[in-house]
Order: sequence, then structure tokens, then C-alpha cells
Amino acid sequence: MDIPIPSIKPIYHPSPTTPTPKSKSVHTALQTLHLQPHPEGGYYAETDRHPLRIPNPYSQDQSDTNTNTNTNTNTNPNTDTRSLSSTIYYHLTPDSPTSFFHLNRSRTIHSLHRGRARYVIIHADLATHDGPAPVTSFVVGPDLDKGERMQWVVEGGKYKSSYLLPDMPSENGDGESEGLLITEASACRCISRDTVVPGFEFEDHEYLSRQTMERLLPEEQYRALSWMLKKD
Repeated sequence: MDIPIPSIKPIYHPSPTTPTPKSKSVHTALQTLHLQPHPEGGYYAETDRHPLRIPNPYSQDQSDTNTNTNTNTNTNPNTDTRSLSSTIYYHLTPDSPTSFFHLNRSRTIHSLHRGRARYVIIHADLATHDGPAPVTSFVVGPDLDKGERMQWVVEGGKYKSSYLLPDMPSENGDGESEGLLITEASACRCISRDTVVPGFEFEDHEYLSRQTMERLLPEEQYRALSWMLKKD
């Protein structure tokens, strides 16, 4: 951790009633790349989905989940297969500056195009019965001298969130931003000796609930990070 968890706080506070004006470059990106609002925050557009379908590596996990909860949340009729791969543009902007905590089953590879943001990862897959889940955080951006990352990987089974940072922060940490623009490509865990690359499906995605966060984190960390939960 490059900063204490209590120091992880939002920079931009868009009003729920008054729209935040979009800069020319943000407006151009949204229009040119055909970006639409993403349910987890920010904007996105799928840019590629391989036509080949492969066996769904998560079908047993989903079956177990549905059995345990007695509900079936799958909406995709092709639950037995997945696209070989998929890629999206993802854009955080001052009017939608936060990607709320969510988990993907697949490994996701991120590449920076422009902007800066802080990522926070809750390693739910590393939690134990007698210990909390580890939390890591890092900044993505173009300043390699300061340790900012231009490419990063988040493994499946971890909750990730991110929030927009200024392009050139002032001494007190605020400043203007033209938004964070990245590419996300889905990849998944190894099965036997073969690595498969299934495309993203919302059935393989879940938001972090307040109850799960309370279970995974100590109270102090929960209080510090709960603002990054998706609102009901």
C-alpha cells in the first residue's frame, strides 16, 4: 500500500441533481468511441467479441451458487459456453468518477490510454476463517517515475474498485481531469494445463455487498472503503 487505507477518499463529487459539465475531450471520447453508461460506474463499449464459443469454465461454480441460494440469476441462455474472448473500452469521467467494487470470475488485463486513477483490490480469494482479506491499492497513470502503472492485471475472484484522479494534481491533491480511458480484456484461470480466455458475461460478475465487505474487512477498513460500494 502506497497510502494508508483511511486516506483513500474520492476527489470528485458529482451532484445527483445537477449534471457535471463534460469537457470537450471527454465529450469527444464518449461520442467517437460510442461509450454508454456502465452499471458499475463510468462508461464503456465492447470493441471485440470472438465468435468462437468454448465450454464455460464456471458452469459448476454457478450451479453450486444457484443450489446454495435456491435462486437462478442467469439470464444468458448459453450458460454452458462462453465467447473465446472479449475486449472493452472503459472510461471514468468527472461526472461518473467511480467504478464501484465488483468481482469478475475471469482474469482481466487492463491497458492505459490516458488519465489517472487509483485502484483498490480486496483479495477475497485469500481471506481465511481467522483473518481478513488483504487489501492492495495502486495508481494507474503515465508517470512511471512515480510508480504509476500503464498495464495491470486483476485475477478472478477479487473485488476491484477505482476512482478518478487529477491529471496533474495540486499540492492538496485536487485538480482537473480529462478522464481515465483504458482497455479491459477478459482472460481466465487455468484449467488443467490449458489456459482458456472466455469473453465477459454479466453472469460472471457480481457487486460487493455491504454484508460481504463487513465479513471480509476489519471495521476500520470497512468504514474507510464503504463509499466505494454500489448504491442500492
